[in-house]
Amino acid sequence: MRTIDHDGKQIGVVPIQQALSLAMQRGLDLVEVAPQAKPPVCRIMDFGKYKYEQTKREKEARKHQHATKLKEVKLRLNIDPHDYQIKLDHARDFLYEGMRVKVTLQLRGRENAHPELGFDLMNKVLQDIQEVARCEMPPRKAGRSFNMMLAPAKGLARKQASADDAPSDDDSDSESAS
Repeated sequence: MRTIDHDGKQIGVVPIQQALSLAMQRGLDLVEVAPQAKPPVCRIMDFGKYKYEQTKREKEARKHQHATKLKEVKLRLNIDPHDYQIKLDHARDFLYEGMRVKVTLQLRGRENAHPELGFDLMNKVLQDIQEVARCEMPPRKAGRSFNMMLAPAKGLARKQASADDAPSDDDSDSESAS
């Protein structure tokens, strides 16, 4: 088997027993790195250190991956119509960016006596945002709050991108007036 030293220097093709004895003399491990090669390739290294560095590299690679983000929009039962519209616009923006949105409705005090009003408000949110979102988890009551999970609708990002590329009506009016 072809053997590589811990420094990266090639020792050459040696029998397994000789490669094992070389590794033991140095207090290291003999690790097979390319079993499909002819002859198989082994390396003399500290296997524990190798595994540690490998997990470190994997952790670093995972850190740079783009994970789907979750944003939360919190509502109250007696929300002002303007505030409701602003919250809805924020949720719509998050969905256009490809993020999932958790809608939370918190009940306090006497509001807990009328949970049906909470369900009505959550269903209204769902109705008002259905063109850009699909419901992953319908409204559920959990203690004193209602939770609902929304995800971007299928093909939403493509619609948004094509809308950005299209010229606006204002541009075409100014060209015809010239």
